[in-house]
This record gives sequence, C-alpha cells and structure tokens, in this order.
Amino acid sequence: MADIVKDGCKTEIDTYCKGVKPGEGRVLACLFAYEDKLSNRCEYALYDAAAQLEQAITALTYLAKECKDDLKTFCSDIKPGEGRLLDCIDKNKEKISSRCKQAIKDVSK
Repeated sequence: MADIVKDGCKTEIDTYCKGVKPGEGRVLACLFAYEDKLSNRCEYALYDAAAQLEQAITALTYLAKECKDDLKTFCSDIKPGEGRLLDCIDKNKEKISSRCKQAIKDVSK
C-alpha cells in the first residue's frame, strides 16, 4: 500500500514533503496538509491505498474472529504484532479447527 502512495504521489512528496521523515503516518499527514494541491493521480493513489487497507482490516477481523479459540488454545503466550500470531497459527496448522482453516483459505484468495 505504501508503494501505491509513493508511486502515485511521487511529485507531491518530492515537492511538498521531501523533508518529512517517513514513518508513523508523517508523509500522509504532509500530503493531507497539501490536499488542495494534489494531482488526480495522487488522490486516486490515496483512495486506492485506503480501500486496500480497509479490505485488509476486514480480512484480519474475520480471521481473528474465526480463529479466536485456536489463538487462545495455541497462541495465548504470543505477543500480538509483527505477524507473530499468524506465525503461531501456521505452526499449529495441523491442530487448528476447521473453522479457522476455512477462514485462512477465505482470506488467502
């Protein structure tokens, strides 16, 4: 998603935000500060990235709901973040419920 914005808003980033340190949403904040000067290409890139982010959040929410019991059983000692819970589920893929397996298939399409 970040690449979509970097590519679509390259001119705006180079023009208005070149001194902004990337990370923690700083470049996006800068782009929004100049929203009246964004090209159609950049606006579309921001819209596309937001739509992809929304899809990813929906998929993760569904996956977490369907795998809730498996996460409690097999991964309760794992600290969330940076893909650790997904790695734990993957390491236990032979033992997880069919409901969780189906959710993984559904979001992997």
